[in-house]
Amino acid sequence: MVTPGHLVGFGGMVGAVLRYLVTAAIERETFPVGTLTVNVVGSFVLGFVTFLGVGNDVLLFVGTGACGSFTTFSSFSYDTVRLWERGNRWKSAANAVVNLVGAVLAIGLAWLVAP
Repeated sequence: MVTPGHLVGFGGMVGAVLRYLVTAAIERETFPVGTLTVNVVGSFVLGFVTFLGVGNDVLLFVGTGACGSFTTFSSFSYDTVRLWERGNRWKSAANAVVNLVGAVLAIGLAWLVAP
């Protein structure tokens, strides 16, 4: 029997592996584009499945599990502080703004395209 814990756990495994693959492929030392990408894409996916009105099991697997481990507030916060500490004040501020605005716009786009 698949329990809610299994759904969240398996979803989390999928999301964590995908986050690693995405950030490993596109992360740059000069700006945390990998973290930005996973946060915006994950926000879109979570918004999309939510606006689709899928069942609770799908929300547990995709939303709580996969998107929960794919997106990363902690890495975003760390990246923002590290940019600031390195004297990249504008990049630090841009990272904070672009992550927030990008995530909100991604959810808005999901709302527009969900049937």
